[in-house]
Amino acid sequence: MRKLLFGVVTFLLVSCGASVKSSFTEQLKPLTIENKVAFLDLENKVPENAKKIGNAKYGDTGFSTDCDFNTNLKNARNLAREKGANIVKVTEKKEPSILGSSCYRIKVDFYFYEGDVTKLSQYQLQIN
Repeated sequence: MRKLLFGVVTFLLVSCGASVKSSFTEQLKPLTIENKVAFLDLENKVPENAKKIGNAKYGDTGFSTDCDFNTNLKNARNLAREKGANIVKVTEKKEPSILGSSCYRIKVDFYFYEGDVTKLSQYQLQIN
């Protein structure tokens, strides 16, 4: 009985976050916490000379609870830093719905840009 209870609790804890599927064509040198990462929403343009290095899809596991838009972007920023990207571009965004998922579902592309990402027109992350 203890093993069953432990298994159920472990499953629920692991499955509370959004599902993430990512693919990268190359891994660059990881960025530090001091390196800025720009968030480009649907209406923001990617600079012409930025190099795409990967993409990711953030979805719902069915038990997801911490999967609002900003949380997904924070998770994407962590993945971007790990892979060496300094731009996260949202390419698709589906809002939560009563009849569907309770999560924001987004697709993002990851880019490396040689220029100053703080100068780009971008989405301002809301920190709660």
